Amino acid sequence: MTNFSAVYTHLDVQFDDHILWITLNNPSMSNAITNEMIDSLCDVLTMADEDSEVRVIVLSGEGKSFCAGGDIKAMENKAGMFAGESFELRNLYSKGIQRIPRAIEALQKPIIAMVNGAAIGAGCDLVAMCDIKIASEKAKFGETFTKLGLVPGDGGPFFLSRSIGYSKAMEMYLTGSIYSSSEALDMGLVNNVVSAETLYETTRDMALKIAANAPTAIQLTKTAMKRALKDELEGHLNLMSAYQGISQRTEDHFEAISAFNEKRKPQFKGK
Repeated sequence: MTNFSAVYTHLDVQFDDHILWITLNNPSMSNAITNEMIDSLCDVLTMADEDSEVRVIVLSGEGKSFCAGGDIKAMENKAGMFAGESFELRNLYSKGIQRIPRAIEALQKPIIAMVNGAAIGAGCDLVAMCDIKIASEKAKFGETFTKLGLVPGDGGPFFLSRSIGYSKAMEMYLTGSIYSSSEALDMGLVNNVVSAETLYETTRDMALKIAANAPTAIQLTKTAMKRALKDELEGHLNLMSAYQGISQRTEDHFEAISAFNEKRKPQFKGK
């Protein structure tokens, strides 16, 4: 079991009941993304994916915001990830904020976005990168890059277009409009909208339902769903045949059958 009690810059990490809770913790800046936050988040995601005790990851924000995207002051001062000339910025993005989509896309374990407040720019893209999204009724969403004369350099279009479709994603990016949580639900950006008071419990219930299932089957199913967005049918069928061959010979599968026959809850071990 990984020790997640270490102190991370601009990040709070808690582990409970096979759930890893990651909180973006820079509330004075509305949890704007910093280079330090990128380092912390990518390190924790990698460790979580390698830890067999972690079955589900939940990502949220401290305070009133989920994530406000980029640091406006750093943009103004051309500091941090915004420093340098064009060719330098390209390298900074590749080695900086673009590490986040790479880390999330590489996850075998499900990641849930618990959207407690504003998710703007790269913050909205961060929501789109997650597998399941549960939002507070107070949350709001916007892809405001073009209002700042920028493009979504974090790779957000790759995820948002897959999440809500090409046309709606295009609308969000080109208009830079702000959308309510109910509008986000209507367009399919989030799975559910609940009151701020019940957001944590609703998210926890979802995470526990996932964590209660066989870990290997969960991870293979997630991978299959990701691959289904890219594969042709025959390739997908071949993949599913291989995955079924693996899953039907796991200890967890036999435990599930025994538990069903014995009318008890299965005790899965991820083996």
